Amino acid sequence: MAASDPHQAADPEAVKRHPTLFRAIRQRRNPKLRRTDITVTDDRAVKRAVKAASLGNAMEWFDFGIYSYLAVTLGHVFFPSGNDTTQLLSSFATFAVAFLVRPLGGMFFGPMGDKIGRKKVLALTMIMMAVGTFAIGVIPSHDSIGLWAPALLIFFRLVQGFSTGGEYGGASTFIAEYAPDKRRGYFGSFLEFGTLAGYVGAAGLVTALTAILDSGQMEAWGWRVPFLVAGPLGLVGLYLRLRLDETPAFQKLEGGTAHATEAADGVETTAKGDLAKIFRQYWPTLILCICLVGAYNITDYMLLSYMPTYLSDELGYSETHGLLILLAVMVFLMLIISQVGKLSDRFGRKPLLMTGMLGFFFLSLPAFLLIRQGSIPAITTGMLMLGLSLVCMLGTMSAALPALFPTHVRYGSLSVGYNLSASLFGGTTPLVITALISWSGTNLMPAYYAMAAALVGVIAVACMKETAQKPLAGSPPSVETEEEAAELAASQTPDPKF
Repeated sequence: MAASDPHQAADPEAVKRHPTLFRAIRQRRNPKLRRTDITVTDDRAVKRAVKAASLGNAMEWFDFGIYSYLAVTLGHVFFPSGNDTTQLLSSFATFAVAFLVRPLGGMFFGPMGDKIGRKKVLALTMIMMAVGTFAIGVIPSHDSIGLWAPALLIFFRLVQGFSTGGEYGGASTFIAEYAPDKRRGYFGSFLEFGTLAGYVGAAGLVTALTAILDSGQMEAWGWRVPFLVAGPLGLVGLYLRLRLDETPAFQKLEGGTAHATEAADGVETTAKGDLAKIFRQYWPTLILCICLVGAYNITDYMLLSYMPTYLSDELGYSETHGLLILLAVMVFLMLIISQVGKLSDRFGRKPLLMTGMLGFFFLSLPAFLLIRQGSIPAITTGMLMLGLSLVCMLGTMSAALPALFPTHVRYGSLSVGYNLSASLFGGTTPLVITALISWSGTNLMPAYYAMAAALVGVIAVACMKETAQKPLAGSPPSVETEEEAAELAASQTPDPKF
């Protein structure tokens, strides 16, 4: 039957003989898009959502940042052994242990966010993170309570890790579902602006304390200050998140109205929050997500978390020296990250991500050779080379990752994929690099490790689909004005040949 090909004109007699078949073909080829199905975003609501999600992300990375920047001090406080390398490895192992439970947190909070909504779960993760971080600040030292000190540290790191399992997937989903399709990259970039802000806040506070206090004061009580600050920050973030409405995409899905576009095909018949379905039906996309996040996280943690320790412990520079340079680089990245988001909206996610991955592959070794020279200009130039490569991913990834999965499983799938990868590759980065340097005897191992990660990332980016300026899978189109909505609806009138 010639007309069975949806790309050919339908034969009128064939349509009469098989009306049901041709109605189905017509719907698949030209789904009728009603004006009421198109989401017109409220600019003020979008900005409130971006602010609340970004603040939570800033707090998450503030918490992880202060632990990284205080790794040497925490090693002395909680793991006194007399051997500096053993103390540092023990401290980084405790850093990594939080990542072991992140996949469990993702599997718990992610499907919950697809069932009961993004807002409620993000408020819960915020509470848990604030409690876990604040509690670390009040743990007595090893000298006071012995082995209970590292045991309590590990326990509250596990609380942090479990809550973080639902944070990034939910926050990126929240912004992606609020943002209009044509500006998703721009608004999504503010999530990673929060990442950098958290690191800058942590680095700035630790740098100030290190400059003001001597090593004895830092080990006695100074290290507690950054952890205690997280309590009030958590309350502010919780207040902002509780004031938000649920995302438009989830509201339409929950109300059964997200069915009028081809992108939303099948949403009505699919249960939300089904973890088994995620692994069974979306495993190829999960693998792609894990590869993208793994390459991104290794390079991210290497530069933003591990670098100060590398400069002080491996190259012998003062802790303040390395933190100040990194602080300047991160502030610079904050100034340009939203422009990277705009570029990803204009030119696509893939070109920006590929630029970042190739940057790490080709520039990591020259950058670390420069850093090894020891002069401030050389270290700054090396860090900027790595930072500019990283910002191409930072400004793009938070818009690219949520678009991999459809609305009804987005929070759960992204939380599972992101946190499995973060657990395997992200949180272990400082530990693995420290161990590799000790084993190989060369302090260029961070460069080789980043290059290997970037190579995996290049392959993953080549395999992903371009999603810029397109509706999220499983959601109707999202635009900024009523005029855009009317124009879009009019442009998708069914083909009169059917």
